[in-house]
Amino acid sequence: MFWRKNNDLAFGEAGEKVAAKYLKKKGYKILDFNYCNFKGRRLGEIDIISKDGECFVFVEVKTRKLEKFDGSLPEESINRQKLHKLNKIAQFYLRKNKLLDKNWRFDAVSVWLSDDMKEAKVKHLESIFL
Repeated sequence: MFWRKNNDLAFGEAGEKVAAKYLKKKGYKILDFNYCNFKGRRLGEIDIISKDGECFVFVEVKTRKLEKFDGSLPEESINRQKLHKLNKIAQFYLRKNKLLDKNWRFDAVSVWLSDDMKEAKVKHLESIFL
């Protein structure tokens, strides 16, 4: 059980690296990975914080196994509760960095990785909620 949890974590981290590489190719500037507040009640975590031009982009990455790709969409697991948490931590980030007057949005990147993590398929959804 312990091994599986660490293996799943490594798989998720590999998906985040694939997503970051994909975003960089699209011209995004990566600002931070796995951002969370360390003081007070934990608000949540943002996988990637980036900039697309002048717009700050908070990116949720969902990674699944390519071998199990059957039309299922990893981004479907981003539910209302997850969006609420993302909004809370994003607001914290914007306040802390005095960026509340800047443009920002939430994106989702779905990554399907092969078991050996050498092959990937990526889907990017911009502005997943307003």
